[in-house]
Amino acid sequence: MKANEERGIAGWKRALDAVAVLLALPVLLPLAVVIALVIRCSSKGPVLFQQERIGHRGRRFMCFKFRTMFCGAETVSHQGHLQQLMAANVPMTKMDARGDARIIPFGKILRSAGLDELPQLVNVFKGEMSLVGPRPCLPYEAEKYLPWQRERFDAVPGLTGLWQVSGKNRTTFTRMIQLDIEYARTKSLWLDLKIIFKTIPALLVQMWGLKTRNRAVTAPAAMTVRATNH
Repeated sequence: MKANEERGIAGWKRALDAVAVLLALPVLLPLAVVIALVIRCSSKGPVLFQQERIGHRGRRFMCFKFRTMFCGAETVSHQGHLQQLMAANVPMTKMDARGDARIIPFGKILRSAGLDELPQLVNVFKGEMSLVGPRPCLPYEAEKYLPWQRERFDAVPGLTGLWQVSGKNRTTFTRMIQLDIEYARTKSLWLDLKIIFKTIPALLVQMWGLKTRNRAVTAPAAMTVRATNH
């Protein structure tokens, strides 16, 4: 209990994490094995990807994910894209929404369904994350936060959160921070349960958006091919 308090995790929150993970484990373990095999067969390199993130009260930790990009993919373009989103009042669309050559086969599906984040259950087990909370940000993102934005670090980072079920990539960066701070100030067992139950519908909407974008991209390409053949 004392270790949890030092990490900033309330007793009820730690208990909820443990119960939810244990209940979901019979489904998640076989799913994780299948995902690992897909990644192994579709690209060279390790199945897991480790990246330093910023957690509760600015503590740094290694965050685990399933690798969805080719090994050695550059990160400069992502930093530039993120900086633009932080400075502009525009929806937080991901780079892969317009196509990203760095992503491995099936990687886009894993990302849109949130399945690439399953290994973060290890971070939850270690107490570095919780099921519900603000997303753990990158160090170069945290360095650019304004003083008021750092209040989001008052909550332990999570796999899902208030931002994820409130529009996510349809919202602006400022709105994301506001939602994270709102959660940090009002977190409770009831709110966590509410967010957990809203997460699957939110992911389905996100996956439907990916399918719609793929159709939009495919249709002009098909028309171009037909026009060329004629």
